[in-house]
Amino acid sequence: AFLSLTSPRFHPHAKGKNIRLDGQLRRATRKNSFCNGITFSHRPVHLYEKVRLRLSGVHTGWSGALRFGFTSLDPSDLVATDIPKYACPDLVTRPGYWAKALPERLALRDNVLSFWADRHGRVFYSINEGEPILFHCGLSIGCPLWAIIDIYGITQEVTLLGKHFMMLFTCSLIPCCSSTPSASILSSSASTGFSTPRMVRGLPPALDNDLHFHPVRGSDVILSADRSAACIHFLDSSRTLVFSDRPLHVGETLYVEVGHLGLPYFGALLFGLTSCDPASLHAGDLPADPEVLLDRKEYWVVHRGFPMPCSGDVLSFSLLPSGEVHHGVNGVGRGRLLCVDSSQVLWAFFTLHGAVNRLRILGKLSTTVTQTWRSVSTDLPLPLNHLWVGSLMLTAGLRLTAPSSPLSPPSLSHAHRLRTAPAGKNGECTICFDQDVDTVIYTCGHMCLCNDCGLKLKRQINACCPICRRPIKDVIKTYRP
Repeated sequence: AFLSLTSPRFHPHAKGKNIRLDGQLRRATRKNSFCNGITFSHRPVHLYEKVRLRLSGVHTGWSGALRFGFTSLDPSDLVATDIPKYACPDLVTRPGYWAKALPERLALRDNVLSFWADRHGRVFYSINEGEPILFHCGLSIGCPLWAIIDIYGITQEVTLLGKHFMMLFTCSLIPCCSSTPSASILSSSASTGFSTPRMVRGLPPALDNDLHFHPVRGSDVILSADRSAACIHFLDSSRTLVFSDRPLHVGETLYVEVGHLGLPYFGALLFGLTSCDPASLHAGDLPADPEVLLDRKEYWVVHRGFPMPCSGDVLSFSLLPSGEVHHGVNGVGRGRLLCVDSSQVLWAFFTLHGAVNRLRILGKLSTTVTQTWRSVSTDLPLPLNHLWVGSLMLTAGLRLTAPSSPLSPPSLSHAHRLRTAPAGKNGECTICFDQDVDTVIYTCGHMCLCNDCGLKLKRQINACCPICRRPIKDVIKTYRP
């Protein structure tokens, strides 16, 4: 229904005494003085609908610039004497009016100003379709909102442009989740929402397309008809978990393409692997924070801390027989991302947050074990800040839960496997394999750590015993007689 709305126009009657409107109610000009230039939209503006206007007349003889915002009061109910000289401070001191001034340095002739409100009562604006800027908070969104445009100071004339919605809200979302020819592999950003032809992004020439997103997903996610693409509804969507519809096999490389808004929002992309079949889950039970899933009995591996990708970037994830997961960006290998238990059946999952609002599975590439090692193996050492905790690995940006057997560590290369023999009583620490065990875990009572590793483990979020996985309340150093 929103797509059939007419483009916003100026209200024909609710306007300052110095305002002149053209016949189409698209252009408003302030005659005489620097004030009495308040105007309103002729209809309410929907959430995420952009009000777009061109600063078609700017005069440098005054100071100050355009004021803009929203009101929850119908301008049709105003009479001429109710409209003051200034939106700020005259209008904004009244209940139901919200407006602020555009910085004068941005009020240049022919600049295009866009502003809109979101479902949390926040107002954003951008100049020439650039990066959105948070402008105002605290709107009342439980009622209709009309736009306020005060043609003030150096701004003498503005022209309303066609309607447009913030791309997460309406039609601009649809192409990136479409299976029609317009969203084919080589389509441009105008038809797909992805910015660069994929062959330029290091994508192999031939991929298998037998892997898609699983129908079970977070409640804020919508999928394309063929389930190859996932999009989120709003900028601040939270329940955005999506899974592969089948396990990722050893020797396979998964390729996905990122869609990105270029907005200054925190949060981006999260990747993980799990032994939990998504078909056994219910969409309503999927949490906003995937780390909640780490308390489940299945095997869950979560990696945080991806660098912010660019729109159109192609990311690859390769599962090696050693259990290492390597990743790449646009055909360039970035080394090991995490280590998992490759003996288990593992589904891939992602969450989309903040500026990353679209993800498309481009396909997968299967290689032999030998080819996989040649193509993506690396001699990078384990990170210095890792902690192998029995079957639990804790590291910066990485959390995982134990596999079904709580004492079986993830598979490692031969060099590392030699170090994973279980420690004897009062033997080597099960984390560093260097110092002697001298610390007992409270409350379970297991004694399998040195004091240094015990203190590091205790500081971890949701720290648990590497033997029984009960929560750690404290670690106590012991002394031998």
